[in-house]
Amino acid sequence: MGNFVLSQLLEHGHDVRSLALPRSVAPLHCMGVSAGYEQRRNEVYSWDGTKRGTAPFLVIQHTTLGEGRLDYAGTRYRLTPGKTMIITIPHAHRYWLERGGEWEYFWLLLNGREALRLAREILDSAGPVLEPTTDQVDRLAAACLEMLELNLSPGRASTSAYAAMACLHDTAFASRQVSDNLIPANIGRVVAHIETNIAAPLPVDRLAAVADLSRAHFVRIFTSATGSAPSDFVLEKRLERAERLLLATEMRVAEIAQATGFSDANYLAKVFRRRRDMAPLEFRAAARNASL
Repeated sequence: MGNFVLSQLLEHGHDVRSLALPRSVAPLHCMGVSAGYEQRRNEVYSWDGTKRGTAPFLVIQHTTLGEGRLDYAGTRYRLTPGKTMIITIPHAHRYWLERGGEWEYFWLLLNGREALRLAREILDSAGPVLEPTTDQVDRLAAACLEMLELNLSPGRASTSAYAAMACLHDTAFASRQVSDNLIPANIGRVVAHIETNIAAPLPVDRLAAVADLSRAHFVRIFTSATGSAPSDFVLEKRLERAERLLLATEMRVAEIAQATGFSDANYLAKVFRRRRDMAPLEFRAAARNASL
């Protein structure tokens, strides 16, 4: 099946629209702000995520033709046809059109704490560039087309925005959903608890309580389901989160230690060096140099 709705959007033609919506008595927390379908050709086009104000929002931008570039916290991406960029602002990134190049894309600008929460989950799991299926591209195109064509109420604008975020959720987490189905529901609940509370103390007794199992039974079931003992699993999840923060932010090691459940920067550095064979700042520098 082809991109039916995407074809409708292309037939609609190049357009940009900002939604002038009345302030709601009961605020909605995933809201469409503006949308567009644009073409850039042989012109200066560059957006710096640190220079677009302090009000938080996010951009979804899907490439239909040509190529854009993205530098996301020091890692570079080519935004070719079929790829969807999701970024939050403010953040250390820049996306642009190379000199003499051409880039055609449609985009949505969203705000609200639920939109930003979902965006952070997607970025943490899959990074800023996704490759949606044909059906998922149509779902994104439908949200964009609604925002361009319809006289939207706040509720309808929120529905369109949430549809776009739900689509990217499916794109980012499809493979994880398959693997999660292979483990017992109570162990899946523990994994979700660990990921949500990574900065908090996570003793085995507490995790066993979340699973509603005795400590000994929990350790056996958890180790069988995940392949790791609970304490090793927690430590690895903390290191993975620390890696993402090292790559995607300019946070100091002490701040990352606090955000990932390590007692202090020295302990994080000690564990990081033992598990990754380098210090945290060496890891950040090596990853960024490799992207140049």
